Amino acid sequence: QVQLVESGGGLVQAGGSLRLSCAASGRTFSRNWMGWFRQAPGKEREFVATISGSGGSTYYADSVKGRFTISRDNAKNTAYLQMNSLKPEDTAVYYCGVNNDGGTAQPREYDYWGQGTQVTVSS
Repeated sequence: QVQLVESGGGLVQAGGSLRLSCAASGRTFSRNWMGWFRQAPGKEREFVATISGSGGSTYYADSVKGRFTISRDNAKNTAYLQMNSLKPEDTAVYYCGVNNDGGTAQPREYDYWGQGTQVTVSS
């Protein structure tokens, strides 16, 4: 059983940076893949990035590759999403998820979710 809490969202101008955090509680953290997803109004939840339990493997959506960086600190039970060169189209609610079975880009395959944090990028 895992509980997740996202934080760090807010309002930022285009071209700016923001770092999201995902604090996890539960007996297991380092053994699970962590993923970041986002959902804009009127759209389905979409994949952003995922990272393996050890942090040795990462995958990114094409739309954020080169701008976003996913990382984790297992000693602190926390995952991060560093977002640079933000664009208005990045505006969405960002969610952190845990996949007990592996790393995928499909939201329906994740077992636990946080409440989400709003990211708004102004032009």
